[in-house]
Amino acid sequence: MIKIPTKLQLRGDRVEVVATEAAEIVVDIFNRLGCSDDTSRAITEHLIDANLCGMESHGVMRVMQYAERMRNGTMQVGIRPEIRQTETGATVVDGGMGNGIPTMKLAYETAISLTAETGMAAISILNTGHTGRHGAFADDAASNGFLTICTGGGNHRVHGMVAPHGGARGMLPTNPWCIGIPGGERGPVVIDFATGKIAGGWIYAARSADALLPEDCIIDRDGNATRDPQDYFDGGAILPMGGHKGFALSLMAELIGEAMLGPSSPECNWFLIAIDTRKYRQPDALKAAAEEVLADLRNCPPAPGFERVEIPGEREREQRRRSNGVIAVPQETWQQVLELSENLKGK
Repeated sequence: MIKIPTKLQLRGDRVEVVATEAAEIVVDIFNRLGCSDDTSRAITEHLIDANLCGMESHGVMRVMQYAERMRNGTMQVGIRPEIRQTETGATVVDGGMGNGIPTMKLAYETAISLTAETGMAAISILNTGHTGRHGAFADDAASNGFLTICTGGGNHRVHGMVAPHGGARGMLPTNPWCIGIPGGERGPVVIDFATGKIAGGWIYAARSADALLPEDCIIDRDGNATRDPQDYFDGGAILPMGGHKGFALSLMAELIGEAMLGPSSPECNWFLIAIDTRKYRQPDALKAAAEEVLADLRNCPPAPGFERVEIPGEREREQRRRSNGVIAVPQETWQQVLELSENLKGK
């Protein structure tokens, strides 16, 4: 069995599935739900890659969530994201209330294209559903020489998931931040994290897999610490990452997403900045300087309980290599995917 990094304490087993075989099943699911074939494949490839990278919170467990939203109309099918300009000249990628993975892919491509003149661009991404694992987009951009900074927020009265520091009720979304920059010999450095102690996807993954969450991540409706994901869905909340610091990052994202960009629907508004690093330093010089920093950090003696110091972004790429085209999915989660596939074929 492939060893994968996970935050879940499974009560059951995992099943190994060849990624290409899993992709055929998932593409068919989205096609039957009404997505165009290229949209279905874009979503599927992104989800499968998340599993290959060990990020199962953004992997195939999302299929059931996306399917539910496509069925109830909160995530539109048969639409494509569009680029438009506001009256004040700002560039917007409009997701048309569809799945956010093709939308975010277009957003990164658009932001990078716009850097051609000045070396820097900023765009907003609006009207989009769940946008997937941002680290994948940032990694691709950094591999081509671009620093990207992306954050999302808004709709806190609808998506009150994370308690503010000192609070006992969910008041803010998980409001992620993602930054990617060209790195050293082992590729880009990428950070991609929610501002809660745990991403909402891990809670969905835990419920899907009948698993327990790590300690000190969520509270129940009475403010008590719990590991049971169902307690979150029954009125609990996620704790802020790093206490007041995570709360501050989340608040900043919320103000950018809603106060600056306007009302958000159906989830977050996103703000993306892209910078061509070649405007500041030649690629070989940047790579060499980055490698000096990263090598020093990798050579730091590990603390008790750790094998080594890891650089953000390298773990995911190494996990993808070790996965060798096979994903290890909680058995209960994969059974739900298969049952959804069979139910859609029967209609």
